[in-house]
Amino acid sequence: MSNTTYQLPPVVYDYLLMHSLREAPILKQLRDETAQLPQKAMQIAPEQGQFMAMLVRLLGARKALEVGVFTGYSSLAVALALPNGGQLIACDNNELWTATAQRYWALAGVADRVELRLAPALETLDRLIAEGQTGSFDFAFIDADKESYLNYYERCMALVRPGGLIAIDNVLWDGQVADPNNNEPDTQAIRAFNQFLTADDRIDISMVPIGDGLTLAHKRG
Repeated sequence: MSNTTYQLPPVVYDYLLMHSLREAPILKQLRDETAQLPQKAMQIAPEQGQFMAMLVRLLGARKALEVGVFTGYSSLAVALALPNGGQLIACDNNELWTATAQRYWALAGVADRVELRLAPALETLDRLIAEGQTGSFDFAFIDADKESYLNYYERCMALVRPGGLIAIDNVLWDGQVADPNNNEPDTQAIRAFNQFLTADDRIDISMVPIGDGLTLAHKRG
């Protein structure tokens, strides 16, 4: 996990932020508050949030899905990029962390765009499919427990429309995926997931070395 872009030298990373990042004050405020938590590395990097917001705008997305909210930085970045009337369904099962997220959605004036579903994410995704929402989402972001990545991905593939985009976080896993001596369950799960996506002919794929590694899966029509 990393809240900065993987392996950039500090001086280069500072340059990147100085000459690219246009972080809304409310996002910076949330990032600073989250930095006080022991789990602060679970938050995405600010440049990744900005990148995802750009993708949402380029897609013309009106309906988005997030699996794994934490304190809400990624959901806030996406919600701010959605147009009026846009909707983000945010899936998480941690009331404490998502309470922070809800507070910032309200402070940013986008609470009406975000629907938090507090439950195990697979249950929420299956419920969305059962509700007839298959093929209705433009964008999905997966950033939750790694051993369930493939299950989350398959549900998102059902829920995202042809031409839509699924973004998956932590695919480089601080470089551990490339270490043959690391056989921790999360590392093995991400390796297997990455290998699966490499061969998945339902998508166009790009693994982008931003944050802790972000795979973009474009669902073919």
